[in-house]
Amino acid sequence: MVQSQAEDVDGYLAEVPEERTQALTRLRELCRGELQGFTEVMAYGMPAYERDGTAEIAFASQKQYISVYVLRVDVREAFADRLAGHDMGKGCLRFRKPEKIDFELVRDMLRATAKGPGEAC
Repeated sequence: MVQSQAEDVDGYLAEVPEERTQALTRLRELCRGELQGFTEVMAYGMPAYERDGTAEIAFASQKQYISVYVLRVDVREAFADRLAGHDMGKGCLRFRKPEKIDFELVRDMLRATAKGPGEAC
């Protein structure tokens, strides 16, 4: 997906390929449920979740995969063992197929993020 011009997350989800809508909607629901006190925004053309104006979590439908951005280094380090073997970028976790998303891992990382502030990359 080319960087979205959607004004809000509902608009973003309306643009994504149909085969990804369910998985991305579930990611949104997890974020909204676990990230209490965060603000849902569109940043850099993707849904992001900010605390005190700083994005700590985001997700996106990319051309070849769905990415979940965990922007806190401390959270990524705390989950290093569970992240081993996953397709990772500097701050993103990539899932090539929607059905392969490890929602349990994502939920646990969201919970760790929500526990308290930390430095985002």
